[in-house]
Amino acid sequence: MLDTILYPLEWFVAFVMVSFHNLFTAIGMRAESGWTWALSIAGLVVVLRILLIPLFVKQIKSSRRMQLIQPELQKIQKKYKGKKDPESRQKMTEETMELYKRTGTNPFSSCMPILLQSPFFFALFRVLNNLDEMAAGKREPIGLLTKELASQAETSTLFGASLSSTFLGSDQLSVKILTVVMIILMSVSVFITQHQLMRRNMPAAALDNPMAKQQKYLMYLMPIFFAITGVNFPIGVLIYWVVTNLWTMGQQFYVIRRMPTPGSDAEKALEERRRAKGKEIKKLTIPGLNSDADDEDDADLAKTPGTPGTMTASGTQAGKTSGQRVQPSSNKRGKNAKGRKR
Repeated sequence: MLDTILYPLEWFVAFVMVSFHNLFTAIGMRAESGWTWALSIAGLVVVLRILLIPLFVKQIKSSRRMQLIQPELQKIQKKYKGKKDPESRQKMTEETMELYKRTGTNPFSSCMPILLQSPFFFALFRVLNNLDEMAAGKREPIGLLTKELASQAETSTLFGASLSSTFLGSDQLSVKILTVVMIILMSVSVFITQHQLMRRNMPAAALDNPMAKQQKYLMYLMPIFFAITGVNFPIGVLIYWVVTNLWTMGQQFYVIRRMPTPGSDAEKALEERRRAKGKEIKKLTIPGLNSDADDEDDADLAKTPGTPGTMTASGTQAGKTSGQRVQPSSNKRGKNAKGRKR
């Protein structure tokens, strides 16, 4: 059953790896080199992450919305704090879901990129773990990964370690050293990614909630998780993991710098850079986060000429003249008319 489900993904993984392997050998790299196969695995990561960019954008938007609605969520939680009866718990759930619906927030969308990558991760694990059987003819080739290429990948080495070797399954010192280095790189990259997310891209108010505390614990627990699981994975899978984490870290750095969360230190740094360049500063707002009355007041305020701190429909900042004469209000016109009659 599992073979049937994962076979299309294994075929895709093998296709991408062999395609990159052919590309690298065409530009002069040795076909049997472990570096060639390691770069082919890195190419697989690049292809998958490019395909997941639309989901990553949705993940960023969802994470921002979740952080911005934290004060409203805390109000709901405070409202029903200490109430354990089923009716109160149901109302709390209903109000929370209504807030999600009104603001267009999906708390589960931030997990989608990770969930979609997981099947490909296990597919790569199975492909690398079965290289020896494919090379020996005990298992059928997968797509472009023929028996000859499987044998070539199986015998290729990186710093003297085979890409299909594991920490627990090998007595070679080179395998154990390379595995430990890979685990350290994975742990450090994940720690840096989570650290810059929490310290630079989250407002102070968002740090004082259960979700932020969970992320903080996760930041320190992930290295332990990698240490426990990493010793069971082939070196090729660890390469995939390291490259994925480095991609995520770089992508996160770019997003925090260019599209920071409102109220965070990263947003303040972005505003300073824009002020230095004389660019307009735009604030992110979430429709439905405020009450209807507030939304109407904000809309009326935005239409009122000369109101400081608002933007007109044409994009001209209120409070600045646009070159046209501003007509007096109706009350002033009425007073002027009475004065003329007298």
